[in-house]
Amino acid sequence: MSILNSTAPRHGLSRIVAGLAVLLALAFAAAFLAAGPAQAQSETTLQADDLVAPAPAVTPSAALEQVPADEAADVADPDAVVDPAGSYTPMAPTAGKGMPVNGGIDVQDQHSEIGKFARNLHFGLFWVMVAISVFVLALLIWVVVRFNRRANPTPSKTTHNTGLEVAWTLIPVLILVGIAIPSISLLARQYETPPEDAVTVKATGYQWYWGYTYPDNGGFEIISNMKDEAQAVAEGEPPQLAVDNRLVLPAGVPIRLQTTGADVIHSFAVPSLWFKIDAIPGRLNERLLTIDEPGVYYGQCSELCGARHAYMPIAIEALPVDEWRAWVLAQGGTFGDAEEAEPELAPVQGPESAVPGAPGAGAPPTEDTSPTT
Repeated sequence: MSILNSTAPRHGLSRIVAGLAVLLALAFAAAFLAAGPAQAQSETTLQADDLVAPAPAVTPSAALEQVPADEAADVADPDAVVDPAGSYTPMAPTAGKGMPVNGGIDVQDQHSEIGKFARNLHFGLFWVMVAISVFVLALLIWVVVRFNRRANPTPSKTTHNTGLEVAWTLIPVLILVGIAIPSISLLARQYETPPEDAVTVKATGYQWYWGYTYPDNGGFEIISNMKDEAQAVAEGEPPQLAVDNRLVLPAGVPIRLQTTGADVIHSFAVPSLWFKIDAIPGRLNERLLTIDEPGVYYGQCSELCGARHAYMPIAIEALPVDEWRAWVLAQGGTFGDAEEAEPELAPVQGPESAVPGAPGAGAPPTEDTSPTT
């Protein structure tokens, strides 16, 4: 082997180069066949020189259409992966995910890290209560059987038992300390400060609908009203929880969700994300929210805010980051990393909803909003 390598290095190098050339040709042929002959003849997105030239600053839209979804974030211009105009289609909800279910007797499945922690604590406390209840019941049964008048005609005259008194004092203290440690940890996590690079979104409660503002992305506002039951059911969404415009957020990244009220106190609550925060007029509250995976998650205003309190639901649509960026651009929003002049901020929704039939309030619920089952 050493003689071969020493006498014919050029032949080995030429074989490697030839092999790479064959692999490159096969890969190009496979891509050509996958694209289809009609498309290959009608348009050409890559030239021969493009295979060795540096990546362009802006990838052509025709080439971007051929980029797989899992590789879209690696293109030169991430804002150009999806054409904003007309590219957004509301995500279909998953039955039983992010919504209540018929016959449900427990908290909803959680889709945030803090929610999973809280749900585990909830089940842990349940079994602690079961164990204590069974132990106390067993003691009662033992006392009834062992120390009734027939079984124990001569009762004991003992008035104190030091060991027993220490035990029934110390054991409950240890149990409470064991419960307190994860409980305090849960409280601390619920009030953790959002990181500096968190995406900021403001939810404003109006009588009786929600407005969602994106301060980091140009300040545009989305107005969200409840859909009628017939429309929601026809579109495969839960009645009295579906809305015409959802709160669209990125999945897997920290979000600084701020709340305020335009008229009275509201409360922004999404059970499947273990998230609840009051929206108070004249005050800006905020909490950290991180959604584990894409999906549609439903909630409601949980503060009695007036006659139509029951008709201002919340629907959060969590998208992958690149799709969320495309949605923001489709709404006319911007990003801080874009090298372009910021447009004028969209007008902030005013508290005009106290006036019947105000522009932002949407149509009142029809008589078709009550559950049919």
